[in-house]
Amino acid sequence: MACRSTVPGLLVGVLAAAPLALAAAPAEAEGQIQLRCDGTLLAARGSAERKRSTERLRVSLGLEAEAGSADGVLGLLQERLAAVRQQLLQLGVQELEVGSPSTWQTSGPRLPAQVSASLQLTGLVSPRSLQALVRGVGSLPGVRLAPVSAAADPAGDAASRRSLLRAAYQDALQQGLDLAGAMGLEGTLKPMEVLPEGGPRPGQRRVMAAEAAPFDPDELAAPVDRLSLQVRFCAH
Repeated sequence: MACRSTVPGLLVGVLAAAPLALAAAPAEAEGQIQLRCDGTLLAARGSAERKRSTERLRVSLGLEAEAGSADGVLGLLQERLAAVRQQLLQLGVQELEVGSPSTWQTSGPRLPAQVSASLQLTGLVSPRSLQALVRGVGSLPGVRLAPVSAAADPAGDAASRRSLLRAAYQDALQQGLDLAGAMGLEGTLKPMEVLPEGGPRPGQRRVMAAEAAPFDPDELAAPVDRLSLQVRFCAH
């Protein structure tokens, strides 16, 4: 899908007037590398975003139990975990991860001491499993569903990042050209330094209790990759 650049606010600044030299990365064995600008140094921050197709859902849920003893609560938690695991396997869950359980004691003025236990599970399911996840897994005893996020196919991550880098750089270059024109500078802009600042951020939507209408995966926010970078140009 096509990238589009976004400009939340023009973030272009004049850093210095020429002539001047910029010190780059930390010194290596040969010494420091100097980037020289015999003109006016400009800085611009470009950004771009790319909406992608939802290929799977990243799910997270908590599992809890309570009993009168540590042995009893861990046994109950294990039974509930077996039921949850079975449901998730029926949904074709991938990359299932089950955290280690934690226990703690609870008590009150008029309540006997109890031992509580909990653990976390995460995994990936197909979008068509959303309804079964919410109604089937979410209704099991002790289950707390966390927000579900839409995820894109990771096989396309590298291509998406390349597209974002190109679009974000073009955005920064256009901002630099606009500023140079406003300042009456003529000639070309030479890139001196490029610093990528962003990465993919999937869209999210909180799963709520089911009513009459089924949960529709198409209503989830689609995954959106975003990237920004800062570029320093030398205007001649």
